Amino acid sequence: MFDVVLKKATIYDGQSDAPYESDIGIVGDTIHTIANLDAAEAREVLPVDGLAVSPGFIDLHTHSDFTLIADGRAESQVHQGVTTEVVGQCGVSCAPACDNAAIQNMAFGFAEGCHPLGWRSFGDYLDTLEEIDLGVNVIAFVGHGAVHQAVLGDALRAANDAEVDVMTRLVEESLDEGASGFSTGLEYWPGSLAALEHLVPLCSAAAERGKLYATHVRNRDSHYDLGFTEALATARLSGARLQISHIQPKYGAPAHAMEHTLELIDMAKRQGVDVAFDVIPHNWNHTRVRAILPKWALEGGPEAIVKRLRDPKMRSLIRKNRQPMWLLVRDAKWSEIVLLDADVNKDLIGASFEEIGRIRGVDPYDAVFDLLIEEAHNMSRLLWTSSAFKESDIELALSQPECAVISDTAALAPNGVLKDHIGSLSGYGWAAQFLQRYVSERKVLGLANALQRITSVPADRLGLKDRGRLMEGKKADICVFDPTTMMSHCTVQNPRAFATGIEHVLVNGQFAMKNGARQNSNAGCVLREVRCDH
Repeated sequence: MFDVVLKKATIYDGQSDAPYESDIGIVGDTIHTIANLDAAEAREVLPVDGLAVSPGFIDLHTHSDFTLIADGRAESQVHQGVTTEVVGQCGVSCAPACDNAAIQNMAFGFAEGCHPLGWRSFGDYLDTLEEIDLGVNVIAFVGHGAVHQAVLGDALRAANDAEVDVMTRLVEESLDEGASGFSTGLEYWPGSLAALEHLVPLCSAAAERGKLYATHVRNRDSHYDLGFTEALATARLSGARLQISHIQPKYGAPAHAMEHTLELIDMAKRQGVDVAFDVIPHNWNHTRVRAILPKWALEGGPEAIVKRLRDPKMRSLIRKNRQPMWLLVRDAKWSEIVLLDADVNKDLIGASFEEIGRIRGVDPYDAVFDLLIEEAHNMSRLLWTSSAFKESDIELALSQPECAVISDTAALAPNGVLKDHIGSLSGYGWAAQFLQRYVSERKVLGLANALQRITSVPADRLGLKDRGRLMEGKKADICVFDPTTMMSHCTVQNPRAFATGIEHVLVNGQFAMKNGARQNSNAGCVLREVRCDH
């Protein structure tokens, strides 16, 4: 007796180059049989003829570490077919933590009072996450930023040798307690303080345990080659398997940067470095507004930052930063930078900083400083976005078979405690955007190959053995959709619009979406200690 039979499925199994037709029989949380099941008994038979049936989508790079604790339903992800998320990216994780303030500082999308804090170790954090009714499965990486802060606090310096040893032990403990990888965000504080010699021992801890090392490299614009070479050298010296996050170069990089980067990677592979990468499927780049500040201006946390921003002399020094994180700021391209999320200044969301400056009667750079002051109580929530990537770079990256596709966003919901939060411009539609733009419209990839980039490619990179393919014996994480209507509807003015085209989503054999409607089921689980060694 099957619990569910999907009849007449057009199966994109995550590994074949073309689909095939069959029935799928599910027992409990597992795909039991793929065959003709006309004579089989089942509690529920669901015709899916005319629809594509694929493994549930695996989002290899998200920042849902805290938002899933605040609201585990992951509505923005489930509505577009995502069944598994990988949190703890760009060096940002909610554990280990020295105190609750550190959790809040690291928590992307922090919402006051929605859940008790109090965890300290990575194992404690995963225990807390397991208490939540999760709409998706969760794999968690431990972030360098959290480890650094647990040891050095807000100190504006790199770790010394003794402190690197303590940080290494914290990474080892976190990995042993269930973290499935280690990540860095070298363009952000405190990752920007670390040099290669500080990172290799931490990455070695991941390599020794068969865990992946994911990095947001130090630079992707004018010094892109230094940023990517550092990542490759770190992997070579530590022996870690390397995942370069959102690899596409950004505004300020030379025209040849993407091609050159792929050449660097190819050379490293020939020398034995295990490296792959991923892209965000659109040309908008987003980050926290405070990331634009030079390192010295970040020391001491929000109170110290506000004090500096209130000082005209300090403002002047900050504006003289020759190499801000976004060269769009250096070049005063304020019309191309848009406010994405805020708490106090919700009325300005969707406006460019050129418009905000005009509305307030100030220079756009001063408008940035003023918003940081006004949002000081939850500065990490203040986000902006810019049109900083090139389509040609994205398409060139996608032409490489090892390129996965990611959201770089957070799991959210248009109702409940997270209803006013935004993770990125495409947070509610990244997967649909990928299939719509790069398969249906631009025809960069065929549908079977494209689906591999969000199913088996990330699963293999993580070492996730029981998901990412539609095969007998695998977990029943399944997405059923109409490729002709799969579409993102997110805009700057309406970033919380659900994607269309999804008919059914199963997570561990339970319907999270059915007939296009969200079901009252949150069957996701925390997947501990995923290993990528072979």
